[in-house]
Amino acid sequence: MDEASQQVETHMFEDDGRIPNNPELPLLVYPGALAGADDLDARFRELLEENGWGGAWRDGVFPYHHYHSTSHEVLAVVGGGASLTFGGGAGVTLEMEAGDVMVIPAGVGHKNEGSGAGFSVIGAYPRGQESYDLRTGEPDERPEVLENIRNVPLPERDPVFGEEGPLLEHWRPS
Repeated sequence: MDEASQQVETHMFEDDGRIPNNPELPLLVYPGALAGADDLDARFRELLEENGWGGAWRDGVFPYHHYHSTSHEVLAVVGGGASLTFGGGAGVTLEMEAGDVMVIPAGVGHKNEGSGAGFSVIGAYPRGQESYDLRTGEPDERPEVLENIRNVPLPERDPVFGEEGPLLEHWRPS
């Protein structure tokens, strides 16, 4: 990957009362991070393996706001495109397309607002976080999820760029 591929967009979200989001870590979006790969699926899986991210799966994104309180998550669009909302109802909706990668901190809501034919992503989790929980913002989830989110360890490596990746610059221990 070249330096131009390491451009990153960051988005911070506040707790909206339903989706807790993450008070310390921004959503990271790497537009076109996989652009130029002949086989996006195979290339992304190679990068995950090289950089210690596991539990990879291929599917879509749920059409309702949800988040994970016990793991961070990376999504790479490997087919089609979609409008994805991050941060809950008051968050931001981004148009994502094949080759884009998003690193979603524990607690940050995400939802598929609509996708084109052939939309699919590969998702994965940092080493040791492959067992995630699926939360939807129900009142009885708190305060457990807030404690969970605070205790999720930072990944050792950026899922795309490894030891030199933007994740390590933007996600620092507090």
